[in-house]
Amino acid sequence: MRLLHVSPHLPPDQAANAILPALAGEWSAARGHMVSYLAHPPAQGGLVTTPTAGPVEWVQRRQGVPALSRVLRIDAVRRIRDIGVVLDRMADRPELLHLHSNGLLVEAAARWATRRHVPYVLTLYGTEIWHYRRRWPVDLFTRAYYDAAAVTFYSKGLMARAQEVGLTRAGLSTVYPAVPGNFAVQDEGARRTARETLGIGEPQLIVNVKRLHELAGQTYLLDAFARVRQARQDVRLVICGTGALRDSLEAQAASLGIAGAVTFAGLVSNDQVARYMAAADVFALPSLLEALPTVAVEALASGTPVVSADHPGGLELNGIFGDDVTVVPMRNASALADALLAALTSGRRTSPSTEDSLTRLFRPDAIAASYETIYHQAARPRAVTR
Repeated sequence: MRLLHVSPHLPPDQAANAILPALAGEWSAARGHMVSYLAHPPAQGGLVTTPTAGPVEWVQRRQGVPALSRVLRIDAVRRIRDIGVVLDRMADRPELLHLHSNGLLVEAAARWATRRHVPYVLTLYGTEIWHYRRRWPVDLFTRAYYDAAAVTFYSKGLMARAQEVGLTRAGLSTVYPAVPGNFAVQDEGARRTARETLGIGEPQLIVNVKRLHELAGQTYLLDAFARVRQARQDVRLVICGTGALRDSLEAQAASLGIAGAVTFAGLVSNDQVARYMAAADVFALPSLLEALPTVAVEALASGTPVVSADHPGGLELNGIFGDDVTVVPMRNASALADALLAALTSGRRTSPSTEDSLTRLFRPDAIAASYETIYHQAARPRAVTR
């Protein structure tokens, strides 16, 4: 099968809708499919890299669009046409598209596929559903949603939310994010080595991996960590990620008197994230909104318990992994600090049942098999219920 992944992100971007297309392409290529990509260049910094599964057609992001042009959608019409031209000129016409998330690139590809009777699978990650509202008279996202041969969601909570806002149709399913094998439980010797490699001198480590954005909740994490440091001085906080809030977060850490105990690691590679996850004693996820936080599952796969805010993703993970995921009220730095201190004091790692759940729901073999089934079903002609 000739399979084209269309995504607004690819690695080195660390968004879920960057990592899954790269991994899914590898799985498909290993099964003998011909894989290619249509994507925007990296948005978070780093060098443009080509996925190992196949070639990429890069489409530049929209920049500097005049307000009037945006309102009248003049630029959007032009961009849709240009993206269609790119798809038409691809050497090997795809037999199936896998569209990731939303945005004009994805929506233009859906329109192109519908007009040319090419089936596609649409995978949704969160934002496009949490903030969904139907736009009249033309709503490209809603049209793409209903014209898809199948729609997969990153979590059960996200799928339920789609149905709550009226996006009801046949062919819906949940496929959780895949956690690769480099996220694995390590013995204490390997964890000590990881700390040394990362330059962590403190015996206790809290890690957060997330873009530096208001929705990631790092301001509450810094407030909570200041309380943790009042109780014990043997702990460091590492925040991995880049974003517009870095300067203000660094200033906040300085004003709280904890700058010397907080490391802003910036954008790090996936292998480096795996080292941090293994070295950590607890993973903190104070986000204000998550569908299914892949980074939290990566921490659990590394044997590291999670303290999460009570966003939908945290609640769903608590339902799957039980006590290995502690849930606290969002925006509550005091409750977050208490939970982090309790995790550090207990010193416990994840339970054996967590690995069983990971194997069944989150490891690549299970996820690859799910998508392979969906691809073959989507490639068959079928009616879609609006």
